[in-house]
Amino acid sequence: MDIILEAKNRETGARSTLTKLRNKGQLPAVIYGYNVDNKPVTLDYKEMSKAVQKYGRTSVFKINLEGKQINAVVTDVQRCALKGTVKHIDLLSINMAEELEVDVPVTVTGESVGVKEGGVLMQPVRELKIKVKPSEIPESIEVDASNVGMNESISVAEIRNTVPFEIVNADEDTLVSVTPPVVVNDDTAGQGDTEVQDIKATGAPESQS
Repeated sequence: MDIILEAKNRETGARSTLTKLRNKGQLPAVIYGYNVDNKPVTLDYKEMSKAVQKYGRTSVFKINLEGKQINAVVTDVQRCALKGTVKHIDLLSINMAEELEVDVPVTVTGESVGVKEGGVLMQPVRELKIKVKPSEIPESIEVDASNVGMNESISVAEIRNTVPFEIVNADEDTLVSVTPPVVVNDDTAGQGDTEVQDIKATGAPESQS
């Protein structure tokens, strides 16, 4: 990574303090882990966003903290419920020589046989926890759903030996499944409209807007 993110110490306090920081384009964060005590810091929101867009959330980020460069991964993201913007992140300082557990998104590829037949593709588990060296963290784990038919699925057990790292999730966790489409009963379809027509036929007054 050619981007080094600058982290500045911040004081913990009232929510209003965090709001002021965010209004100034700062992203509140906490850095903890390898050779770092639990440190409340701020990062430049735009610079962090650029780094995530360029390298992906699962990447190892280089951060300059009090003149010391550390390697860290994002372990938690808090977003604003209304705007969807990031309010706070947790960063784990890591030892590049040791394996760590990280959550990696699952990407489904291929058009399944079941979907071609009218089925609905479901993805119950969208992230997998893996144990891997920091330099080998994948951006995502691809699962090919091409051969998944109606009422069929792919579990963790079926891909465990196809990836070059340890998957922490249980074998029975379902990654992809195809279910039959929901059938709408024609007898009940439009029933609401019929009831409205019956009310009007009786001469009942219509509501005024």
